[in-house]
Amino acid sequence: MNDSIFNKDCRLCPRLAQFLDVVKDRHPEYYCRPVPPFGDFKARLLIVGLAPGMHGANRTGRPFTGDYAGILLYKTLHKFGFSSRPDSVSASDGLKLHNCRITNSVKCLPPDNKPAGIEVATCNAWLARELELLPPPVVVLALGGIAHRAVIKALRLRQAAYKFGHAAEHTVDGRFLLLDSYHCSRYNTNTGRLTPEMFEAVFARAKELILRNAT
Repeated sequence: MNDSIFNKDCRLCPRLAQFLDVVKDRHPEYYCRPVPPFGDFKARLLIVGLAPGMHGANRTGRPFTGDYAGILLYKTLHKFGFSSRPDSVSASDGLKLHNCRITNSVKCLPPDNKPAGIEVATCNAWLARELELLPPPVVVLALGGIAHRAVIKALRLRQAAYKFGHAAEHTVDGRFLLLDSYHCSRYNTNTGRLTPEMFEAVFARAKELILRNAT
């Protein structure tokens, strides 16, 4: 792991660090640390999520692994050839990502799954470095508005010039294409705001762009 894009011992956000200590006391078997990016560091698809889930990545130590949001994500990744299997249950389950990496805007579990603005800003330096090291051309897929805005902030661009919207596409900084999707959270899928068909369409577009850039 490149030390410039991740620090497993980071405790720069007091509220998050204290919350992780409380959760660790309650669940000693949980990972309860900043969750590292997962996947190929030369990948042409970077997925940016929000933050680790309490009983998902915060428990397993791998993004979107072991929680509800990961069910649709990994099933879709597998369908489009980005994952070796359609489900992700533990960090030791043997799942491999192909030409894909997953990271989060905030690397630590926030209370109620809601990071404060200062926490997004503090963690943004790690995302900025990760984006800086991407080998162009690459597709960045932001899951949700917070992830979208974190990417724009990391590139020091004007938020008003890049509006979030499901399936929206933005050419960013002349280096890569940013795609947007509603987050694959339980709330969004249960309410029908995000359907499997809508999610798959975004990944189909991402794959199309990756293949076009490869030729």
